[in-house]
Amino acid sequence: EEVKLNKKDAKKAMENKEAEAEKAKADAPKPAEDPAKKLKKVIKEGGKRGVEIEGAADMGGLQFFCTSVDEPEGDVELLTKCVEAMNAKSDPTEEERKGGSGHIGKMVFSVGAEHLAVLAYVPEEKQAELSCAEWLETVLKTQPGHKMLTQDKSVSTGIIPTDSDKNIFPLKIREPLILEANNFLRKKGLFPEDNGDSGDECVFGDDDFPS
Repeated sequence: EEVKLNKKDAKKAMENKEAEAEKAKADAPKPAEDPAKKLKKVIKEGGKRGVEIEGAADMGGLQFFCTSVDEPEGDVELLTKCVEAMNAKSDPTEEERKGGSGHIGKMVFSVGAEHLAVLAYVPEEKQAELSCAEWLETVLKTQPGHKMLTQDKSVSTGIIPTDSDKNIFPLKIREPLILEANNFLRKKGLFPEDNGDSGDECVFGDDDFPS
């Protein structure tokens, strides 16, 4: 009887030990991802999103597009690489199309733990109609603590830091900022009028497209 009990106790102790090891593993900080692998994922997402943007914009006659990406995780440098992949010329010889949306102006958002990263891109042929830096600043300044990082005719970047005291969380503010970006374009006559349909930034109904 005592032997059985000891076996039972030993098994229980072993299980507890395993559970503790699992918990420690879960609590341990994740090792940093290999930068080369991360960049590859970022570029892949950008290339794929570029094709989607080109399709949606061409179908709806849109000159500008607002969207968000996941892989950069709020890293402005990676977000820039992601948008470069969106804008890269499509190679017709490649089996899987990538990029191809360099002719479409865009504002791209990326959620990170520390902040929301935002990049505005305006192609050369649209720069007379829209100031890239002004578009981005108009969107960023709706939130306290925003920072403009770079300002250029083609590409401008900025961040909005997380501030739990002021209830500013990247995921929470992203959608209102996309609406803000689109409204700025509407005021300049560069984006279709909203007919009251609530649509996601990547989904457009027939009413959203100018006929």
